[in-house]
Amino acid sequence: MTTTTDLVSYEDALASYDPVMGLEVHVELGTKTKMFCGCSTSLGAAPNTQTCPVCLGLPGALPVVNATGVESAIKIGLALNCEIAEWCRFARKNYFYPDMPKNFQTSQYDEPIAFNGYLDVQLEDGEVFRVEIERAHMEEDTGKSTHVGGATGRIHGASHSLLDYNRAGIPLIEIVTKPIVGAGERAPEVAKAYVRELRELIRALGVSEARMEMGQMRCDVNLSLMPKGSEKFGTRSETKNVNSLRSVERAVRFEIQRHAAVLGDGGTIVQETRHFHEDTGSTTSGRVKEEAEDYRYFPEPDLVPVAPSREWVEEIRAALPELPLARRTRLLAEWGISATDMQAILNAGALDPIVATIDAGADAASARKWWMGELARSANESGKALDELAITPQQVARVTELVAKGDLNDKLARQVIEGVLAGEGTPDEVVEKRGLKVVSDEGALTAAVDEAITGNPAIADKIRGGKVAAAGALVGAVMKATRGQADAARVKELILEKLGVAEG
Repeated sequence: MTTTTDLVSYEDALASYDPVMGLEVHVELGTKTKMFCGCSTSLGAAPNTQTCPVCLGLPGALPVVNATGVESAIKIGLALNCEIAEWCRFARKNYFYPDMPKNFQTSQYDEPIAFNGYLDVQLEDGEVFRVEIERAHMEEDTGKSTHVGGATGRIHGASHSLLDYNRAGIPLIEIVTKPIVGAGERAPEVAKAYVRELRELIRALGVSEARMEMGQMRCDVNLSLMPKGSEKFGTRSETKNVNSLRSVERAVRFEIQRHAAVLGDGGTIVQETRHFHEDTGSTTSGRVKEEAEDYRYFPEPDLVPVAPSREWVEEIRAALPELPLARRTRLLAEWGISATDMQAILNAGALDPIVATIDAGADAASARKWWMGELARSANESGKALDELAITPQQVARVTELVAKGDLNDKLARQVIEGVLAGEGTPDEVVEKRGLKVVSDEGALTAAVDEAITGNPAIADKIRGGKVAAAGALVGAVMKATRGQADAARVKELILEKLGVAEG
């Protein structure tokens, strides 16, 4: 057995091996109560206050399946182009860890509710890669362990551990891909694009917020390498609980390089779980991975089988919203933008805010301009996501309306947005408080133009002589005199009129 953590270059690894991936994504459903009892799923409660005899596994307590959880599972399965089981049941997955007080997890084993589907994902250059789905099954989350006293926050070196069972029993859907082959050097990008597309799909369905940073969506990355020309998969490693899109990409890349180094040195890959480290982008060994038989699965005797009628399944199918890839394809055509522009919007997390701003009355070009410009800059500076900024799409739409009416120019609009973000009120309130309206009074503008011409006779002579471009200096003088609150285009018109020069 080789335990080296040396890496070969990514290029050298791909020259000798083809990567094979398997991605297992756990999604916490946004139900009001847990999967098998009536305990609340709301966040932020004091530890162990949202528990009951059922989710604590006390003797005599009997579970009942959450119907909304089943419906959410069917929605996900249909959106992933899966077949929906006519009959399926839960199983007990037995293991003895303190984060599951029953000493088993209620899950689905050989009879998942959804199976044999696919998800098309779009890569950054517009290429579409199809990821085949093995299954999507229902289960429950475990409790949360907090290891105290160690340097790393893990159990090794800790003096003691604290258990919070509020999360135990929260509904989960686990979505498992079939082996992903053929991605080649783009494997890390494919993995990231798949998880991103899945997150957008989950959000579009309204079954979960799928916030990875809050643990509502987590990805286990299985990876193996097979020598070029071979069709036999290698031994896989499983990097657990990767919780950001960037980390999924980095974990795949690191494991490709690590596997290639081990195999290149004549070593063997150990089938094990591994931990991903955000600070270094590396993985370290966790524990040797159990096989399915080690979990001693057997049918859950306290739950009846789930048998969704075909009529119900078709009702759910008919009510599915427009899915993300279809939506992006439609918007791409409606907005007349390139695939590269759309990818930039997605990377910035701006698609939903832009759409909501358009729905609130803005034109598409203006909505994109403000969210991808001024607001994206503010988000980057504050370290926030766009949807965390203290401004709503409706307020951005109002700013674009004020610009379209001529009440604001772009410079003033930026100040209005700055004021809204600073908590000074609505766009109209900021305009009023800061006195930001465009000077539209012709008398005031004419006076300012006259003053600029009088104060800059040499420039005025150049303009009279046909050098119309020189008018920019006089426009600048007027804008300065009006504190940027004049309409620059109208100011230029007045200057040329005064000097008897026709533009163009």
